[in-house]
Amino acid sequence: MAARQGASWARRLYSVALYALAPLIWRRVWRERLPGRPRRERLGLLPPAPAGERTIWLHCASVGEVQAARPLIEALLAHYPGHRLTVTTMTATGAERVQALREVLAEPGEPPRLRHAFVPLDFPGAAKRFIARLRPELALFFETELWPNLLHACRRRGVPVAVVNGRLSPRAFQGYRRLRPLMRDALNRVDWLAAKSDADAARFQALGMEPAHAEVAGSLKFDISPDVGALEVSERLRTRLGERPVWVAGSTHPGEDEQLLAAHARLLETVPDALLILVPRHPRRFDTVAVLCREQGMAMVRRSRDEWPDERTVVYLGDTMGELLALYGAGDLAFVGGSLVPIGGHNLLEPVAMGVPVLTGPELANFEDVAEVLREADALVEVADGEALAAALALLFADRAECRRLADAGRRVVAANRGALATTLEGLARLLSGE
Repeated sequence: MAARQGASWARRLYSVALYALAPLIWRRVWRERLPGRPRRERLGLLPPAPAGERTIWLHCASVGEVQAARPLIEALLAHYPGHRLTVTTMTATGAERVQALREVLAEPGEPPRLRHAFVPLDFPGAAKRFIARLRPELALFFETELWPNLLHACRRRGVPVAVVNGRLSPRAFQGYRRLRPLMRDALNRVDWLAAKSDADAARFQALGMEPAHAEVAGSLKFDISPDVGALEVSERLRTRLGERPVWVAGSTHPGEDEQLLAAHARLLETVPDALLILVPRHPRRFDTVAVLCREQGMAMVRRSRDEWPDERTVVYLGDTMGELLALYGAGDLAFVGGSLVPIGGHNLLEPVAMGVPVLTGPELANFEDVAEVLREADALVEVADGEALAAALALLFADRAECRRLADAGRRVVAANRGALATTLEGLARLLSGE
């Protein structure tokens, strides 16, 4: 009782701190680009759910989490045809990805059952209004999204809560340890944790998660399955590019694009017809990266303008949303960004699922578990910096047999590690049935 009471005081202090920072928080919200959506959603003021509507709620932080959650999103829509699925995100890019999925997954002649809303700020009142208006039968938080007041609001209304694909990196764990009473209060309101690994489960438990309510389900990322549309786009792109050597650098960040362009310049010295498909992580950087290419003397065309590489083009800028998988599939090799700068990497399995050998830099804190599995299967090429990347690319373009071996090894890794989705769905079914 004393521990629970202390945790409750921790949440109240957290709420007081949020209110104290409210002017700064709201100023930032006011500057947000919320395409086609009112800012009042950030205060939990979304339209009330129609009477009788049954809703499952899934929260993902941004575009990467939405992409990783796609197998779960598709499975929930298939397994619960009488429910509507609301996916919330923190960012506008995440919202755009949900909207793209909504269009892809809509059934002809039927109203879409997938919808998007922006997650409310974690003020007590906003959280309470959001849950009261949405009225979910089940609340799912993806990976590390733990919002104390939203979790508390779910508990007060009797909404079962699950953390799915639960992940806590060592860095995130150290940060949360400083807030252990608050985290204990939040995790006391989680009915079931589907952790990615034993290490993730142990970290959650060290913060206060009850072991009896935790299970190691594996990573949903291994259940990735490219849709027919992505495969068709890849095939068309590859056909038009012909026999030209192509490598793709996806989900890139500031400070990384410069290294990648320098690596490409080095590669062109030995592979003069090589083409780089460069895909920045954030749409707001598309124009910046285009200018960077020109400043470095790289002949570049932009996909968003329906421009097409000719024999003089050395960079094809993938400045569109929702096409990363298709662009990966159009390459002979793929480098996953966020790994030459201290971001922690991005999803290594996206190019693997498209049958493309994957390269990465050393910064892999967010995907260390996936990287370790790929390492064990000798299905991952790791480089220390941009110079080493250029050398690795040159070697691989000269050794097609090694490229095929890497691609085959990656496919076997994905096939061998599937199963997290089935375990997750079983756990969620128990929550919905009240077991």
